[in-house]
Amino acid sequence: MSCQLPINIKYKYKEQPVPGGMTAFKLSVKGLKGGHSGLDIHLGKGNACLIINKVMQDAADKFGLRLADINAGSLRNAIPREAFAEVVVPKEYEQVFLNYIEEIENIEKEIYKKIDPDLAIVAEATDLPSVVLHKDIQSGLFSGVANCPNGVIAYDKNMPDVPETSSNLAIIKNKNGAIEVACLTRSANDSERDVVAKKIAENFRENGAEVSHSGAYPGWKPNVNSQILETMKEVYNNKYGKVPAVKIIHAGLECGILGATYTNWDMISFGPTIRFPHSPDEKVNIATVQKFWDFLDETLKSIPEK
Repeated sequence: MSCQLPINIKYKYKEQPVPGGMTAFKLSVKGLKGGHSGLDIHLGKGNACLIINKVMQDAADKFGLRLADINAGSLRNAIPREAFAEVVVPKEYEQVFLNYIEEIENIEKEIYKKIDPDLAIVAEATDLPSVVLHKDIQSGLFSGVANCPNGVIAYDKNMPDVPETSSNLAIIKNKNGAIEVACLTRSANDSERDVVAKKIAENFRENGAEVSHSGAYPGWKPNVNSQILETMKEVYNNKYGKVPAVKIIHAGLECGILGATYTNWDMISFGPTIRFPHSPDEKVNIATVQKFWDFLDETLKSIPEK
């Protein structure tokens, strides 16, 4: 199980009055599936924070777009599925900007047509805001997000299908007079996690942000000689007629926190079958809940009293 390190990025921004001759739009990235930032990170799902940043950075270069407000992503451990921003562009570029949004939507939909076919990028006219971010802060934000390591960084050398190290850029939003960006870095070992975290921190600091780390989450290394694992494999085989598959997942578990304190504990993680965690499609296979309970009950009966 992976160890985790939350990374907190903050841009303390200066506001400027909206320049004259501008028109305002609410920019939206919607329709992505999202998902668990560990279990689903290798699937190549669209990241709403990265997509909206790409659109705004490009439009700033082409049309002089200015950012007034942003609310992208929701949970640090979820791949962001929606992003919203309030932006302004010069009135003379209004139609060409709308044409650009249509073009970039078609491009991004082609990129994600298999994994996120319902992706939509929309610009809707809205009331003109009173202020926008200072150009330097806006530029630093766009550059920092664009250059942030994201997705699978490395796969396990012994299990090529299992991610070893990854990072998820999860949230960008205005909060308490600053733009805050949240990332979650995971790895099977602390040193590799910290290498990625350092790269992320250096990237954002070079682009004018403050960076801090908090709430590190210890990993949980598998114990192939676990007594409870052998007991439960035997119980499962006796009860259901087959040996259960034992898997390592790229995600954090409470076992890591408990194991860091109670180093003598022998632990195992198991449960009913779930699909698409941390997304609107999250579900549990109801039939497996009873099976899970029966398996637990049988296991407890098999453990001798001390």
